[in-house]
Amino acid sequence: MTITISVALLGASIAYANIHQGRAVNAALPPQSVLVDPKSFAVLPDDFSYRTDSFNQHFNPTNSQDFPTFQVFNGAFLDIIGSSPSISEIASNSSFAFAHEAPVYIAETDEVFFASNDGGPLGMSDINHNNAFFKLNLTEAEQMLSSGGSQTVNVPITQIPLPDSIQMTNGATGPSNGNLILANSGRGTIPSTIALVNSKPPHNATVILNNYFGRQFNSLNDVKVHPTSGNLFFTDTIYGFLNRFRDTPLLPGQVYRFDMDTSAVRVVADNIDKPNGIAFTADGKTAYIADTGASGGKPTEPGTVYAFDVDPTTETFLNRRILAYIDAGVPDGLQVDVNGNVYTACADGVQVFAADGTLLGKFFLDISSANMVFAGPGRMVILAETKVFLAKIAPTTKGVVS
Repeated sequence: MTITISVALLGASIAYANIHQGRAVNAALPPQSVLVDPKSFAVLPDDFSYRTDSFNQHFNPTNSQDFPTFQVFNGAFLDIIGSSPSISEIASNSSFAFAHEAPVYIAETDEVFFASNDGGPLGMSDINHNNAFFKLNLTEAEQMLSSGGSQTVNVPITQIPLPDSIQMTNGATGPSNGNLILANSGRGTIPSTIALVNSKPPHNATVILNNYFGRQFNSLNDVKVHPTSGNLFFTDTIYGFLNRFRDTPLLPGQVYRFDMDTSAVRVVADNIDKPNGIAFTADGKTAYIADTGASGGKPTEPGTVYAFDVDPTTETFLNRRILAYIDAGVPDGLQVDVNGNVYTACADGVQVFAADGTLLGKFFLDISSANMVFAGPGRMVILAETKVFLAKIAPTTKGVVS
């Protein structure tokens, strides 16, 4: 459901004040995009029907019903999406939330790996059943799009076999020496793990961490490699317990650092309600953590992306501050581009923020997205539970760590 108000658009051409850069931008409005001037909804009419639910009621100021679309809130977003952006649906299954989390792009084969929903609605996984890990080929998807003349195709997906030690995959990054790095929530008595999985058949797997000094993690959520040190950083939260496939949590929600050389693990950030997505800037000096505390219908809890300084010696996270409080549900997966812009999946698609917290724009799907990944320069794959979308944006837009 979208909450809409009428806004007079400026036609095919816009003259828009770029708040982030402090300059005026004159540009043709790209296809499949709309201009959203914050001045147009700063004061709403007396008879406006205000939103009472940020998860199911989405704010759609332009009253556009042509989804998906790019919503341009700030002129700097035009540099991100380029002059001819597009968003296409490349896979779908209305009865199965097959495209939830853990996206990793492998350039060598032009494939994206990802996991199905672990324990949630339409996930087909629970205390008795593991979730599934898949891949799809983007070359095949682009060929189908170009030959069919449509923005909707359904490329075949392939399930990846994983050993029983890997249960409820929820986060992923890589590649590292040809391996995917998976963060797995665990299931029942099988603990949460960090595992290396070969991206090529037979997809041999090695668990590299499954405890914190003899205690099981709650349910590991997401993982990233630090861009300069090469160490792993991962989040641990309580979704396994909330989705009834893990026992009562025994640790706080925290962010951990795993030394890839020594296997030493330690906490680098705490006092986060439900730590979720994680990402770093290209220089590794700033870390971002998504707090999904408001999930489950708790509107007064955090739905916030926090920024931290990363101590250059200890890699502890310091000086926490708010990057953004999300207006649509909660922030889930995070990515950062080479220019320092932060992308977060949320209840209406993907939202993009400048490093100073300015909302630049949205990949507005009008449906929930849990995660996304850059698939080489100028491409982003968005996981939206029962659908996968491919966004073609400016060729200069590149991700830091996928």
